[in-house]
Amino acid sequence: MKLKIYNDSAPYLRNKSKPVPLPLEVKQRRTLLAMIDYLKKSQDPAYAEKHHIREGIGLAAPQIGINLRMLVVYFEKDDQIVEHGFVNPIIISKSVKLTYIPSGEGCLSVDEEYRGYVLRPHKVVVRAFDIIPNKEVELTFRGFAAIVVQHEIDHLDGILFYDRINKQQPFLLPENVIVAD
Repeated sequence: MKLKIYNDSAPYLRNKSKPVPLPLEVKQRRTLLAMIDYLKKSQDPAYAEKHHIREGIGLAAPQIGINLRMLVVYFEKDDQIVEHGFVNPIIISKSVKLTYIPSGEGCLSVDEEYRGYVLRPHKVVVRAFDIIPNKEVELTFRGFAAIVVQHEIDHLDGILFYDRINKQQPFLLPENVIVAD
């Protein structure tokens, strides 16, 4: 399955996505697996250069023109592979402590560079159906992983990372913020 990544001018990226009925249909499972495959291939520099794609670590269904509450993440953190295919993810709790990436966030659907910090909860607990273990899960994410998951869940609500940058003071850091690990 070949995926087309839409940019932030596409209406899919500003629409709120609909919940996915479970059990998951075969077509939706295939879509999620294709999204994970895309991320894996995008992280191979030779493949990415040959196919003119950018490296990605997360992808939400609206980015490929599907307004359903589905997303995938795939990246390595602390010598561990973080791989999830979430359906109907919800954040059920989050920390007061905030975190951010000093170089800023990026997005496969955003071609422009937006300067400024995106402040997000340092720790989140997410409940979702995950196609990797093929069951309902409740997982805790911290630091960088929490940022990635929140960024993708935002896509399901029509929110882009640059919407979260303080327009008046894009580099303002409150006291309770730490650099993502």
